[in-house]
Amino acid sequence: MHKVIKLDGDICANCASKIEDQIKKIDGVENVRVNAMTLKFTLDADDDKFDDILDESVRIFGKIEPSCEVLV
Repeated sequence: MHKVIKLDGDICANCASKIEDQIKKIDGVENVRVNAMTLKFTLDADDDKFDDILDESVRIFGKIEPSCEVLV
């Protein structure tokens, strides 16, 4: 499944890179992109695990950049 999700708040390019690296480690993730300029989060992941992967991704965002909210 491919989904583009809006972000709200501030995020720097360094934190976006750290978030991408952590999300890529989740089993079932095919591709991930966090764009600090457009405040968009693109996730390509296994359909069967997508909701769980998205939940884990939101947790990672909160841990690395708590001032940035994922608008799911």
